[in-house]
Amino acid sequence: MGSLLRRITESPKRESPKREGQAGFLPDFCQVGAVVIVVISAQLLAMVLALYAASDSRDAIEVFSRTSWFILWVALASALLLCLLRPLWRRLTPLAAGLLAWLLIVLVTFVVSVSAAQLLGSLWSALQQQSFYLKSVGISAIVGALVLRYLYIQHRWREQVEAEAEARLQAMQARIRPHFLFNSMNTLAELTRSDPLRAEQVVEDLSDLYRACMLEYHKGNTLGDELELVRGYLRIEALRLGERLTVRWTLEQLPLTACLPALVLQPLVENAVYHGVEPSEEGGWLELGGRCSGGRIHLSIRNSLPPAGGRVRLGNQLALTNIRIRLHAFFGPSARLQSTEQEGIYQVELHFPIQP
Repeated sequence: MGSLLRRITESPKRESPKREGQAGFLPDFCQVGAVVIVVISAQLLAMVLALYAASDSRDAIEVFSRTSWFILWVALASALLLCLLRPLWRRLTPLAAGLLAWLLIVLVTFVVSVSAAQLLGSLWSALQQQSFYLKSVGISAIVGALVLRYLYIQHRWREQVEAEAEARLQAMQARIRPHFLFNSMNTLAELTRSDPLRAEQVVEDLSDLYRACMLEYHKGNTLGDELELVRGYLRIEALRLGERLTVRWTLEQLPLTACLPALVLQPLVENAVYHGVEPSEEGGWLELGGRCSGGRIHLSIRNSLPPAGGRVRLGNQLALTNIRIRLHAFFGPSARLQSTEQEGIYQVELHFPIQP
């Protein structure tokens, strides 16, 4: 019994995984995706400048080739320095980080301009070189300020979305159905004398469930821990519902260390039991499936619905809305949650990228 009490009261030994690259003002320019965006943006800027400066289509191609080469060097050199200085951004305020990044971009533009002028020195006069410096640095200062302003606004928007998602998680934690707790306590009271070992398992499952409710949103959880939480919840419900609840698992090989928001799967399974299985006098079934393909995880929760004319518990879709927003805040637009109802079967599907 002493070990059981320690299990209930102690904190988890392992820190929950935390997403990287979300706390700084600037994005992670060390990632390939960010570099690709930088290159594409540089080419688009070169195209706009070439179309503005050229007098005809042939001249536009020539101007674009020169401008593209120059802007690409500036963009890649700036991205490299921003990548190397990435640990510094987290220690600075957004204003200081933005100002330093802006000065860095302007300085890189000046150095590349001087280098280009040295290569073409025999073709340009001193006045042309000075004009080239002023134009290059001026355009770089304006474009750099606009880009940094956009990144700052995007950062603020992400913070607002995450704050809303965390508030929704707290609301979800606060609304764990009281009837589930009361029913679990009644089950525990019955098992304490008849089956102490099983009663101890119920207490452990309950402690795991409510410990998960204390996780902070930004720390997240692993897929393995979320599935284990679901198993513990279903063990408790199986003691209460008995043969009325049939559970099927169709999980393929999944990366159990993949990160996802805390308390995502259990509320969906609880909804399936509460709205689908429990209202039916004959009981029902619940199926959890999962597979991994193309660097993405696909999970599904299917359950039977009460027969027509039977007792129906109407839901307000709050859990689905909360989880959809939290998935979007955690993974971005690449995550999806959709629900369907057809021929007496309700299904919820989750799709999100693998994020270790």
